[in-house]
Amino acid sequence: MSIGFRVKGIAMADSEKPVLFEGGLDEYPIGTVIAGNVVMLAWIAIGTVCCYFFNKIAAWMYLGVALLLVYVVLRRLVCVNCCYYGKRCSAGWGKLSAAMFKQGRIEDFNDSMGTTLAPAVYGLLTLLPLVLGTIAAVQHFSAIKPAFLAALLLLGVYSGAISRKRACSRCRMRGYCKGCAATAP
Repeated sequence: MSIGFRVKGIAMADSEKPVLFEGGLDEYPIGTVIAGNVVMLAWIAIGTVCCYFFNKIAAWMYLGVALLLVYVVLRRLVCVNCCYYGKRCSAGWGKLSAAMFKQGRIEDFNDSMGTTLAPAVYGLLTLLPLVLGTIAAVQHFSAIKPAFLAALLLLGVYSGAISRKRACSRCRMRGYCKGCAATAP
């Protein structure tokens, strides 16, 4: 007979492994993965254009750093400890992570530096190009600049709130993940 217990409000079993949300998906549909990556790449592309309005070098730096942080660094710091490691999560990053890095421990998920760093990275994906694009629009106004800034803001809000909440509501980690945007199961 197995007796479960709770640590810091997290459902745990005797083995000290997190208890995963049974109503969650084992793997996300491929369409969800494709849509998630299209939105992420559009977000980075629009941010790059907003930075380009300010300065070409800033745009190239933003693009390189954004791609590196989103598709490599966060995959190493977050995804290796996720239950979706080697599987399709809402963005398919469990498979990407497994192709690049050795699997970690699910017990370390909430304590990883990546769970602290991720909100800052995603926030800066929007904030930095908004600031640089706004400066560029004030210095040399053209109607296209505010249009790109608005598109960036909309994508940032959509990704950070609407899309994230939808993905979290179907995630097996939702009762364990400290960054979960869904209501408790």
